Amino acid sequence: MNVKMKNISQAEVLVLKDQITYQEGQVVSKTLAQNAALSITLFSFAKGEEISTHESGGDAFVTCLDGMGKITIDGVDYLLHEGESIVMPAGHPHAVYGEEAFKMLLVVVF
Repeated sequence: MNVKMKNISQAEVLVLKDQITYQEGQVVSKTLAQNAALSITLFSFAKGEEISTHESGGDAFVTCLDGMGKITIDGVDYLLHEGESIVMPAGHPHAVYGEEAFKMLLVVVF
């Protein structure tokens, strides 16, 4: 299976949080890689924006890159600050909310 990175510079030192911008009133996403086994996506959430409760077929590993987000898994809220990570297990209902303006890296392993 071949995964190729896209939408990001290669062979260059990067600051991930600088690779996506905030947009007022929106959730912005930027796909970096995707195939049947793996998905890597950058997200930015304006304060108060959310991805409502849903389930994923893969384990979803989230790392906060900037700000603070609220991750809800099975009805339990977790606050995620810059540098912190959490795994949203496959098949469990989860949601993401911009408690403040919030950027995250999402890696889903199917």
